Amino acid sequence: MNRLLRLMLAAGLAAGPGLAAATAVRHVLLISVDGLHALDLRNYIEIHPDSHLAALAARGVEYTHADTVVPADSFPGLLALVTGGTPAATGVYYDNTWDRSLAPPTGPCTAIGAHAKFNEAVDTPDGHGIDASKLPRDPAHGCRPVYPWQYLRVNTIFNVVRGAGGYTAWADKHPSYAIVQGPSGDGVADLYTPEIGTDGEDHPDTDAVTASIARTETYDTGKMQAVIHEVDGYRHDGRTRAPVPTLFGTNLQSVNVAEKLAGYQNADGTPTPSLDAALTHLDTLIGELMDELARRHLDASTLIILTAKHGNGPVDPDQLRHVSNQALRAVIAAAADGEPAQLTTDRSALVWLHDERTTGTVARTLLADRERLGIERVLWGRALGLLFPSPSHDVRTPDLIVIPQAGVIYDKPGASKRAEHGGFDTDDTHVALLVAGPMLPEPGRRLDAPVSTTQVAPTVLAALGLDPEALQAVHEQGTPTLPGVRWTNLPPSGTH
Repeated sequence: MNRLLRLMLAAGLAAGPGLAAATAVRHVLLISVDGLHALDLRNYIEIHPDSHLAALAARGVEYTHADTVVPADSFPGLLALVTGGTPAATGVYYDNTWDRSLAPPTGPCTAIGAHAKFNEAVDTPDGHGIDASKLPRDPAHGCRPVYPWQYLRVNTIFNVVRGAGGYTAWADKHPSYAIVQGPSGDGVADLYTPEIGTDGEDHPDTDAVTASIARTETYDTGKMQAVIHEVDGYRHDGRTRAPVPTLFGTNLQSVNVAEKLAGYQNADGTPTPSLDAALTHLDTLIGELMDELARRHLDASTLIILTAKHGNGPVDPDQLRHVSNQALRAVIAAAADGEPAQLTTDRSALVWLHDERTTGTVARTLLADRERLGIERVLWGRALGLLFPSPSHDVRTPDLIVIPQAGVIYDKPGASKRAEHGGFDTDDTHVALLVAGPMLPEPGRRLDAPVSTTQVAPTVLAALGLDPEALQAVHEQGTPTLPGVRWTNLPPSGTH
């Protein structure tokens, strides 16, 4: 990277992507809205043609067949956006997994396998940081606690942009989302991770933010205000002066919570009034952001990417079926003594075993009870190897993955959620993806070509005049940039 480009990035004045339009991309703003399906965005725009989301779509390219990675959960979904890689490259399958090379937080520090839990369970008591005493330890590196960013195997767009001299910022829902810092631990200059609190699964709490759509909307408003502070030339707190970030963004949660608590009216994705209100709240926040960018004369040089880490399902309320995760665990335990090592359930079930020799027995036992357990199929052996590295060669790959029947959510008995994520079907994976900015040629297009959210990361770098191949996952997996937004100063990633 030449010295001039480094200085331009540091000042937020990076050279443009070389499109036909004369305006340069100087800032990229990534907004991830958990649960936002492609159908949610399209339905809302058609019902509300005068909305801010409709105005944003008129300035960009809407990808109607965008899919996130599987399992379609927050951690792998976010990492797809910021690394360009699937779990096969990132090594991260969920926020609650198992690593055969690690030791538990307490006891002898030997590689007997340990939970790699990176959710609110590892918070400090005040919820402002990560408690090292709750983290797994790495016997191969002096038994040090393994922080989320150390668990990630590849670098992020924040690492690349900051390494080139750019200023970076990100806001998300738990302190453990510091995983976006990348393995170096310093990719994000201004990281803001206000704890959203428990979702009621591990520690039921009717006062939790996510137990209320209204409280979640208030929470989202606070995070968007943090982004607006950054647009205004401050850190997220609005008190300390800082450059307008070269790369910044946030995650929003109210649509996700509304889908879980209120859901849809029918299989066509007609929102319930509560979900429509949450989408309208999102639209209002987008409008406030666009207005502030215009007021600061940054709208012409800012590329906005609106997408989702994951969807939620089922969309069709008639498909909804709750199956006890305890029943699933009991069948596994009956099939093989002492198993499982770890069972992570939502809209699929990830199963890690202490003894991989029992894999076939466990798989066949689960399939024998498929109707009661709502199982469509079980991935193991060769079928699993088509998606991920073999568990015999990778210490993090699940031994089995249970794919449930349509509409099934694995949860605690008595659960009442109308939707959840973490699965492999369309409701979980088919997400909104909109790339917008006045510098784009032929705005207002809808592209039907299948794309992946992994393509966002190399597109971000190409837009800023940086090499997408600087991302390790992009280099490893050959992830291309998004079609329809050609940056002519660099060859498209994935053509090497």
